Amino acid sequence: MATENSRWGKFQQVMEKNILALTLMVALVVSVGGIVEIVPLFYLDSTMEDTARNPDGSAKFPDVLWQRGEGQTLADWKPGEGVRPYSALELAGRDVYQREGCYLCHSQMIRPFRDERERYGHYSLAVESKYDHPFQWGSKRTGPDLARVGGKYSDEWHRQHLRDPRALVPESVMPRYPWFDEASIDGTGMQARMRAMRMLGVPYIDADIEAAPALVEGKTEMDAMVAYLQVLGTMINFREGRDYRE
Repeated sequence: MATENSRWGKFQQVMEKNILALTLMVALVVSVGGIVEIVPLFYLDSTMEDTARNPDGSAKFPDVLWQRGEGQTLADWKPGEGVRPYSALELAGRDVYQREGCYLCHSQMIRPFRDERERYGHYSLAVESKYDHPFQWGSKRTGPDLARVGGKYSDEWHRQHLRDPRALVPESVMPRYPWFDEASIDGTGMQARMRAMRMLGVPYIDADIEAAPALVEGKTEMDAMVAYLQVLGTMINFREGRDYRE
């Protein structure tokens, strides 16, 4: 044991005194780490749940994406039927969420650890962010993770919480957003945003975009924020015992 300790001790001294040797060793370690992460991409059929296939070619997880039927609109979607594009009002709420920097204090990514699952629910899947540009994973939790907040509280709870967080959570450090009640949503502007999302690959159809002004008419930013928060985590009906990882 002493010999081993002495050997590693000498190795450490060499690394500490020889900057070239230390640089080469760091490069070697980083390269190995990179190879370990990259190599699986060459033999995995898919890294996304919506494109994973069984040996017979059938979809491995056919219910993670919403399959829009002929003539269906976003309003025909029901919770649990799969990931879909945001409605005009939800997309407006997401824009407000980004504008106010909510992602700086709330993550939207549940990691596959026991404590995370027990507190927030099923771990996040990559496909849940398929239509997010940009995604809202976040890395800081001054407030709780919001990936599965949809349906956890009533609409009125969210409204009151946004107006005055400390009225419901006394220890909260979240700012108040009372102006959401007064700010209205621009329907024509939402059409432009939905067209931009379509250019980025979000499968909005013409009917979705044409219907946007009527769907947001008379709505406020408060309505939009509540609609966005209430849809988070409700798109996939997670089945007990199924491992969604590829």
